[in-house]
Amino acid sequence: MKIDLNISDKLFGILPDGREAHIFTLSNKNGVQISITNFGGIIQSILLPDRKNAWVDIVAGYDTLEEYVADEAYFGATVGRFANRIANSSFKLNDERIKLAKNAKNHHLHGGKEGFNKKLWSAKPIVTENDCRLELSYTSPDGEENYPGNLVVLAIFSLNNLNEFSIQYFAKTDKETHINLTNHSYFNLNGSGNIAQTGVAIFAKKYTETDDELIPTGKLKTVEATALDFRKEKPIGQDIAETGVGYDHNYVLNKRGKEISFAAKASSPNSRRSIEVYTSQPGMQFYTGNFLKGIKGKNGRLYKNHDAFCFETQHYPDSPNRPEFPSTLLKPGELYEETTIYRFLY
Repeated sequence: MKIDLNISDKLFGILPDGREAHIFTLSNKNGVQISITNFGGIIQSILLPDRKNAWVDIVAGYDTLEEYVADEAYFGATVGRFANRIANSSFKLNDERIKLAKNAKNHHLHGGKEGFNKKLWSAKPIVTENDCRLELSYTSPDGEENYPGNLVVLAIFSLNNLNEFSIQYFAKTDKETHINLTNHSYFNLNGSGNIAQTGVAIFAKKYTETDDELIPTGKLKTVEATALDFRKEKPIGQDIAETGVGYDHNYVLNKRGKEISFAAKASSPNSRRSIEVYTSQPGMQFYTGNFLKGIKGKNGRLYKNHDAFCFETQHYPDSPNRPEFPSTLLKPGELYEETTIYRFLY
């Protein structure tokens, strides 16, 4: 049997406490190469070949481990225990008020002061006839960032020869807790430059309305006749001025239950590259890098506002405080399971 899928393992760097972080590169027969480090479950690069036999990296990030340790933009990171915001950094669970760390004004964002993006995960690379995959596991102890329960998490990153890159999350707990995992990759299908001309379609009729601090009001608003309407593909820059600083909105995806369905796509008219996103998650945060402000990244590149976009598949923000939203509560004996698939076309 000819194996045309591969995964390599290299030392990425040494953490301040002396532990080693590794970087794993998944590759397929078409030349797609995806590098992931077990520090933070971070996607460090996604290389796609073009028609001139050159490879273009379509995600923002850094060259070194030290830069990821200091990163505050969540470049490529696995985000948890809870992606997005929890209002006033607290929620009520079984008549107890759980108070979380405040790291976004008065609110809790992306797991707190030291979320999953700053943890060293255990890694297991696997190559099969159908895909190459990296299994990352981490046990979040009871009380970490003040979340209840020992939470055992497994994240599986896999690449096949259809250019499908999937991320599967699984988790179990020994106490009732809330969980909401996502990946925070910043995409630029041209590899660099402003994303204004990138076409985007999001298959959602509604979004979760938020206040000035991006906390949901509880209302699901229609996208019709607003700048947020991406039901038909349009350039990101077409209506972005109407949003103020840019897009940073959770879309209520058109789907029923837990089936994996077509959520969004993005395409570059210049490179003819595109991404299709399929997910089991009920929502997706569309973010246009509104606060990059010249962050220095790979090869000395300065990432400016609107130089990249995120498709963060997720449950809705502040779900622990919004019983009308799809539940993020995980109980002992239950299995948390979510899947997102990125299909690359070029």
